[in-house]
Amino acid sequence: MQRPFATTTAALALTVLTTVAPAIAQDKASQTFLMKAIEGNLAEVQMGELAQKNGQSAEVKSYGQMLQQDHSAANQKALAVAKNLGVNVPSAPSPKQKADYDKMAKAQGAAFDKAFAEHMVMDHKKDISDYKRAANKNDEAGQYANESLPVLEKHLQTAESLQKNAAKSAGR
Repeated sequence: MQRPFATTTAALALTVLTTVAPAIAQDKASQTFLMKAIEGNLAEVQMGELAQKNGQSAEVKSYGQMLQQDHSAANQKALAVAKNLGVNVPSAPSPKQKADYDKMAKAQGAAFDKAFAEHMVMDHKKDISDYKRAANKNDEAGQYANESLPVLEKHLQTAESLQKNAAKSAGR
């Protein structure tokens, strides 16, 4: 008589595990994405400030201001989503982002403009890839990623333009 109960209990446990485990994995992926997004936003705000200080061209300074404003706004949204999902949020950029900043802070003028533009192109290409992956998730993190993509794509286009201008300036 106990066999049917054990089989039913095992089947129920298996059902719970197969429905809950993917949800936990998705939550983990969304949490990781949000943590990296927040670190990235913090780093972009700092890089924007640095561009305004160390940049030579008006375009680089203007781009720095755009980064600072857009990523500050994006971070407010990311923090709200993180709070809703119970994510423990970082308060500073990652160590790699900090090292990139420190390296960039040593350059000024035309050399800064060139290095900054190259870094922004590379960084925004990577971010867009990460955000597109996260945008496929059917949760608040996915919605945040999807809403952020147009701004990131605009940043990439502008950075590519800066990179071309810096290359032309270096060739003079």
